[in-house]
Amino acid sequence: MNINLKNFFRDIFGNPTIRRKFLFTLFIILVFRLFAYVTMPAIDIDRLRELFATNQFLILLDIFSGGTLVNFSILAIGLNPYINASIALQLLTVVYPPLEALQKEGEYGRFKINQYTRFLTLPIAFFQAVGMYFFLNNQNIIGSLGFLELVVFALSLTAGTFILVWLGELISEFGVGNGVSFIILAGIVGRIPVVLLQSFNLLNQETMIPSLILVLLSLLVIYSVVVLNEAKRKIPVYYAKRVRGGKMFGGATNYLPIKLSQAGVIPIIFAVSFVLFPQLIGNFLSSSANPSLQSVGEFLVTVFNANGILYNAIYFLLVVVFTFFYSSVVFNPQKITEEIQKHGGFIPGIRPGKNTKEYLERTLYKLTFVGATFLGLIAIMPNIVSAFTGMQLLFFGGTSILIIVSVILETYKVIQAQLVTQSYEKLQTRL
Repeated sequence: MNINLKNFFRDIFGNPTIRRKFLFTLFIILVFRLFAYVTMPAIDIDRLRELFATNQFLILLDIFSGGTLVNFSILAIGLNPYINASIALQLLTVVYPPLEALQKEGEYGRFKINQYTRFLTLPIAFFQAVGMYFFLNNQNIIGSLGFLELVVFALSLTAGTFILVWLGELISEFGVGNGVSFIILAGIVGRIPVVLLQSFNLLNQETMIPSLILVLLSLLVIYSVVVLNEAKRKIPVYYAKRVRGGKMFGGATNYLPIKLSQAGVIPIIFAVSFVLFPQLIGNFLSSSANPSLQSVGEFLVTVFNANGILYNAIYFLLVVVFTFFYSSVVFNPQKITEEIQKHGGFIPGIRPGKNTKEYLERTLYKLTFVGATFLGLIAIMPNIVSAFTGMQLLFFGGTSILIIVSVILETYKVIQAQLVTQSYEKLQTRL
């Protein structure tokens, strides 16, 4: 992809509609960053930041809170409950026929599923807030709270999650790009100065070589993500000539592009959100007075350490599974086959109908397998290298880099598509 930033920003600010959406997105991000500094009371912020310096799990959780957990603002538990609720609803649409039928009802169906997602987000956010309290209390970061105080604490954090969901939906509706992805991106970017400063303070002769390795690996991940997002296979589709009313139609040759990664950044976001669950449960159980539950909690925290083998294995597997799942949702071979056949098209060497559908399915699965495996390896590679080098703060992690690069590329494509659409509309008006 050749990106001319000068022309790109000139097109954005030269187009009133795109400029308004772009500025609105920046305004929402500013509001989000202001909320990120509205801290919850009774929290020992200095002690919390010390804990962040040694806990990779909290750093990952902070990514999906949009960078608000390190300050423990009212947005501290972030979008994680909403993402988990979205995962649950997406999976249910596959196995529960009424939800699958609702998903096919267009705008109304999407509205109802979004509504169910918000309903499911409420209990998840509340219980996650309660678990967060017990974890912080166990670390002596917050004092003991009574029942009513605990309920108010949990409800405040739950309200913060819904504020983030609302801001994300405003971006999706009136701004540019996917709102949830933008919120996460803003949180990651907001931590860049802090991480760079911490990295600079840790530099010495012993850490110089591992630091260079991690920097080179970061550049490799960025390059790989760009290649992964842009790689596609073009399947030729021929259209037979037809005569209607003395005029000849068709006879053209088009290409059906199938991307190596159909789902973009969504599998990464879902996989990390899902894999954080064992540690959240483990932190909650570790504070239990019951020795058995406490042992289970400590086991989960130890086994699902961000640099542990089991964590990375499950993380890799989830990335692959969610990539396959979302690719099958985004690219429907049956529907595409029907559209090609309806317009008199065919793939050279493949019979129309069932054979075309099977060919597209095989092609999709092969490409998705390569893309999903590649995406999973990129995601876990930095964690593995960081575990060997012992350098954590010099590197944002593969997850952060994947999200940053993927969201920027997807947003660029959305803006470009809107610019092209408006150019066509202006041309049609003149004609």
